[in-house]
Order: sequence, then C-alpha cells, then structure tokens
Amino acid sequence: MTTRNPNIDESNEIRIGRFADILMDRWFKRSFGSEAGKRLLQLLLQELIPEREISELTLSPQEYVNPDDTDKDIRVDVAATDTSGQRFIVELQLARQEAFYERAIFNSSFAVQQQVRRGSLSYDFPPVYFIGIMDFSIHKDSAEVLYRYALRRKEDGELMSDRLQYIFLELPNCARAFTEEASELDDFCFSIRNMETFEERPASAQKSELLSCLFDSAEIANFTAEERTKYINDMTTKRDIINQIAYAKKEGLAEGEAKVAAEKMAIARNLKNRRMDIAEIAEITSLSIETVESL
Repeated sequence: MTTRNPNIDESNEIRIGRFADILMDRWFKRSFGSEAGKRLLQLLLQELIPEREISELTLSPQEYVNPDDTDKDIRVDVAATDTSGQRFIVELQLARQEAFYERAIFNSSFAVQQQVRRGSLSYDFPPVYFIGIMDFSIHKDSAEVLYRYALRRKEDGELMSDRLQYIFLELPNCARAFTEEASELDDFCFSIRNMETFEERPASAQKSELLSCLFDSAEIANFTAEERTKYINDMTTKRDIINQIAYAKKEGLAEGEAKVAAEKMAIARNLKNRRMDIAEIAEITSLSIETVESL
C-alpha cells in the first residue's frame, strides 16, 4: 500500500492526486447516492447487514416531509429502498455533535411513518436501517469500527422488533486496517478516510468488490470535466479553512480553540447542505454570515 502526503501543501497550490477526498459532501453523495454509485451502496449495505439479502436498490428522495406542517422537513445524505421494501438511510457525519444518536432516531422515524398509511390498521412495514458513517469516535481507544443497535428487552436482550435498526461506522477506529487481522470493513474505513492520500490501489482492492468499487468511485480519471472543476473548487474551500485554522494556531490561539473552530466549520457545512437558513446557521455556530456563505 502506497500513500503520500495530503494534497494541500504550504505552497498554497491545490495538488490533485489520483483519488478524490470523498468525505466531502458532494463527493460522498456522488459515490453512494447517485445512479452510478448504487452498486457501491449495495455492497456496503450487504457487508453491514449480512443476515439480509440486499436486492437491487432504488434511490429515494433525500427529503422527508414532516407531518407536522409547523415544523421543518428534514434532509438526509442518501436514501434508498430495495425490491423487498427495506429502507436505508445513510448519513455522513464529520464532527461529533450533541445528541447525534437522538438525531439518528428522529430522522429514521420519518422512513417508518411514510410506510404506514394514515388510518391503516396494519403496521407490518419492511425494516428501516439507519447507517451513520462517522469521522469521529464515540468508543475511544477501540479497534472496532462497527456498532449495531436494535430494539431489545433491557433484562436479557430479547429482540422486541427488527423493523428499526441502527448501524454506525466509526472511521478512526480502523487501527487494524491492511494487516492480517483486518476485516474488509477495517480496510474500507481506512480507505474512505484517507482516500486522497493513496497513489495506487491497495492489493486487497483487487480481491474485494467493495474496495474496488470504492476506489473506482474516487478515481479522478473517472470524473467529467465539470466534476473535476467542482472538485478543485471544493478543495480550495477546504484548503482555505485549513489555512485559517493554521493561522489561528500560529497567532497563539490554544489548540482547543482551533479544534472548536474546525468543528464549527464542519457543523455549519452540514447544516448548509441540509438547506438550513444561512442566518440561522450563523447564529447556531457563532460564525459570521459571510463565513457560512463561503462554505
């Protein structure tokens, strides 16, 4: 496996390597939430949910209408349904935030409500799976990347229902990646987290269709000219944010403050991608309206 330094350098130039950073919102959705990315999504879901067959996927609208018309609708990163009716919500989260699990429960509830018609006496709906891909660790000092939750009896773990399940990938926990002890998910988590640093595909990608599809989706040679231009623009914005944080550290700000600033940027970007009002994002994050607009 060969990697190189990140493609943002001190010369203030954008250096584009062989593979794109697909943990940026636009490129994550291109890899997993587009027609071209359905096979990659299907392979990931099958790896995460081996007890169920994941048949051909249909992408669903990313917006869920709130039945309470006094409240806002919600948007998710990727939503899909397979031919058996199973529903999947995939969310990318770059920075830890308060009540992350609770937000996952809230968002998944819309996929349940949409399946039960008003006035119907039948609640025999297909399973709903919420998949959170997290670039932070809740279980610190853990080498486990996969965490699964379901509705179970507290005393003995008896399953109450399999119709609502939660799956989380903690990307930083991939310490075993590309070792003899590594699972396919360990290698997947390391790869998606460090994609732009690879100069070539790891050997294991030749044996794994999941990894092969992941690297296919990120290979910039497969981008259209328009996509390449947009990617360079996105990398420019990312570089500017990194430079702002580096300048803050150079000026003597505490490292903790710089970390908070980075997390605020990530949160603001996620909220903006969900079409929240710019002024509201600025108020929540304490960033200027100009900064939020530039993200």
